[in-house]
Amino acid sequence: MVTLIFIALMACNDYKVKSKDAKIKQEALKEETTVKQQKEVLVSKGYQIFDYVDEETQDTVLMQQYFIAFLKRGPNRSQDKEEADSLQRLHLAHLGKMYKEGHADISGPFGDDGDIRGITIYNTPTQEVADSLANSDPMVKAGRLVIEIHPWWAAKGFGLR
Repeated sequence: MVTLIFIALMACNDYKVKSKDAKIKQEALKEETTVKQQKEVLVSKGYQIFDYVDEETQDTVLMQQYFIAFLKRGPNRSQDKEEADSLQRLHLAHLGKMYKEGHADISGPFGDDGDIRGITIYNTPTQEVADSLANSDPMVKAGRLVIEIHPWWAAKGFGLR
């Protein structure tokens, strides 16, 4: 009887291992399909992408071109405090709208008082679109900030730590 129970337990453990291996393989296949689907969607929308296989993990990493906008000190900083505060509120609302609509993934000011005041990373298919969105910022329209945009590549789905 004890032998029969032991054999049954071993069979269950073997099944669990095989079942776990099958799940891992299914998840890996599902991931590949997801990457393939992501690639198709991004390419159909005009985004620039490439992918590679990470040697250590054997995962396919999908890289996408984003556009990083440097918000630099503009030529017109003569606004009084009330107007500057109003422009700041409008600026923050603009950035919030860009994030909410999916055009920008992250924005933030720099911690020093240098000429580069902050950055926004735009998630758009072209630099022209990113440039248009960045230049529609009320701070830029008022001349308090100017925009400098560069193409920037990052792995899709990886976040800040």
